[in-house]
Amino acid sequence: MSTLDHSSVLEYGGHIGHRNLPFTRRVINFIKGEGEPSWADSFKFFIFGTWFNILLVFIPLSFISHNMHWNAGLVFLFSFMAIMPLAKLLGEATDQLSVKLGETMSGLLSASFGNAVEIIVGVAALLNGQLRIVQMSMLGSILSNILLVLGCSFLAGGLYYEQGFFNGTGAQASASLMTLSCITLVIPAAYASTTDAGMQTDCSDPDECPTAGLLLISRGTAILLLGVYCAYLWFQLKSHPNLFIAASPPAHEQNNEVTVASVETEETEPHMGTAAAAVALLSVTVITAFCAEYLVASIEETAVRYSIPEAFIGVVLLPIVGNAAEHVTSVWMAMKNKYELTITICVGSSIQIACLVVPLLVIVGWIVHQPLTLQFHTFETTVLFVSVFLVNLLLMDGKANYLEGLMLVSLYVVIALAFWVA
Repeated sequence: MSTLDHSSVLEYGGHIGHRNLPFTRRVINFIKGEGEPSWADSFKFFIFGTWFNILLVFIPLSFISHNMHWNAGLVFLFSFMAIMPLAKLLGEATDQLSVKLGETMSGLLSASFGNAVEIIVGVAALLNGQLRIVQMSMLGSILSNILLVLGCSFLAGGLYYEQGFFNGTGAQASASLMTLSCITLVIPAAYASTTDAGMQTDCSDPDECPTAGLLLISRGTAILLLGVYCAYLWFQLKSHPNLFIAASPPAHEQNNEVTVASVETEETEPHMGTAAAAVALLSVTVITAFCAEYLVASIEETAVRYSIPEAFIGVVLLPIVGNAAEHVTSVWMAMKNKYELTITICVGSSIQIACLVVPLLVIVGWIVHQPLTLQFHTFETTVLFVSVFLVNLLLMDGKANYLEGLMLVSLYVVIALAFWVA
């Protein structure tokens, strides 16, 4: 989709010829979806488009088993089976939105809806004073997105296409912002562990009563990160949208048979109206949030029963389960050779967590008098730094293949093993 088309859709509700109509009329035309499949046809395709959706029967079973307090194993099984078709539906809705809104905007919407769950869970834990759980789950979300999900996406896409292409300049801009957010976590940790003022504390657990200087650094940094994230959105959607549009292969590779096959993207046939796809995306996200929450609760009970380390639960299990739908969407897009959308979901979601969700939680903690800071433990900060470093290296050339995916997944497994014994 060209930049002109993209701008027209965003500004005029998808109807370029209607730019002189009143705003109310444009909204009505957008909801009706003139020239698009009807609402009935859209949801008929959405729900009955594949036999895989027969697994949706596990959604009510998940709700019933949780509220009736059935065995934790059954809750886990039903919730897990429910999330599988929901993940596919989320991917389908995102794919249909990309027909009108473009890959950048639809990927941003998918990442935002996925992270809405993280914000809700994080605020709930914050209000209960579970500061370490908040930090570990946020760290786990970032690691799972940039290592596990991006790695699985490159790996799965590499099985279908020998080499995939994306806009390396835009990807590097996103990765650089991830590096900045990583650095902002290193500074509080360095301050707390190396300076006299940072090490002065009157309680046995520094996480529960951080120093005034550490709180000032964390809260000031949180405000700055929120401003930088707003600037990043403007950069991505308005001032430099061309940097986030799928790039063509280099000129010297244009005639390469492998390259030609690799850039043949599977085009999405429009089966849903834009408004219907947006409503479907929102609805599936809400239902997935409930099923993921039930699954998370059952994991915790199972972990206690089988003595699984708390750090492993917070950094590995909870993020994988909580973002399952978003993860499957990213892998599916890579299998359709839509790497630009994959990058937007994976890296964009990590940026949202690091530059929006975490700073927002710090400020909410400030308001409700919970001393949440940006000081992570040295081991956690080191893990995040090396992960962002590897992702930066792999995104530098604007190409993707299965070997790069294998590298990312391997690092994630190493980190998971480390948290298992931490």
